[in-house]
Amino acid sequence: MDQSKSKHPVSPALERRINSMFGRDKAMSLGALLGLWLALGYVYLAVPHGFLGSPVGIVLTVAGSLVLLFNTASVIAMLRHYAEDREHIYGIDIHHLDEHRARARKAALRPAHVDIG
Repeated sequence: MDQSKSKHPVSPALERRINSMFGRDKAMSLGALLGLWLALGYVYLAVPHGFLGSPVGIVLTVAGSLVLLFNTASVIAMLRHYAEDREHIYGIDIHHLDEHRARARKAALRPAHVDIG
């Protein structure tokens, strides 16, 4: 069984929408990662350094470093995966968004039910 991904031709309009969604997702994930780095960096600098030399402080420093390491690695892996398979990932999202908008538009055009009585 062939595990290679088949590339279907994508229309230029769909490609622009996919690139737009991927760009927003990339910006949001990198922004959240930057926020995590800034928050943990601030906490590290704001905590008195006498505490950080204690055994509890060392454990917390190592744990914070591991949180940064694993979260950074996971965001990078996610962005690589999304970049490799974005036509599939975002194509499905766009398809469902378009279906939802069509249903909402159709529902908005229906006349309202009026009880006369």
